[in-house]
Amino acid sequence: MADSIDRLFDAVRDLKKADPARSRTARLMRAGRAKIAKKLGEEAVEVVIDAMHGDRDAVTRESADLLYNLVVLWVSAWIRPEDVWAEMKRREDMFGIAEKLPKNEAKALAKGQQSASRRKIVALDAVRAHKRR
Repeated sequence: MADSIDRLFDAVRDLKKADPARSRTARLMRAGRAKIAKKLGEEAVEVVIDAMHGDRDAVTRESADLLYNLVVLWVSAWIRPEDVWAEMKRREDMFGIAEKLPKNEAKALAKGQQSASRRKIVALDAVRAHKRR
């Protein structure tokens, strides 16, 4: 899967400078990040609707569209697939493969704060002295 995403990323990056009259990708990139994000959202909604209707084939097709538009957004935002894979690896190490980063974790990390699941290390003597008072 990562190889497919990597190839798609390279193709989108190359098409970024193509003629918008001949390339849907170039046209989308020219429209700007807000349009790309809107298109990504539209595709996500289509996946949800098809999933709710139980249309497996449509979910498959729309998922491919969703991934394409996600990669276009990555290229637009200068995010490489390796950046995403590294974040997934970091989350796997912290929470396990099937877990999503909790919202409070994401907010803390976005603000550059210490991870909420990692407690600050303090000397035991300092803790005991504080409790005695």
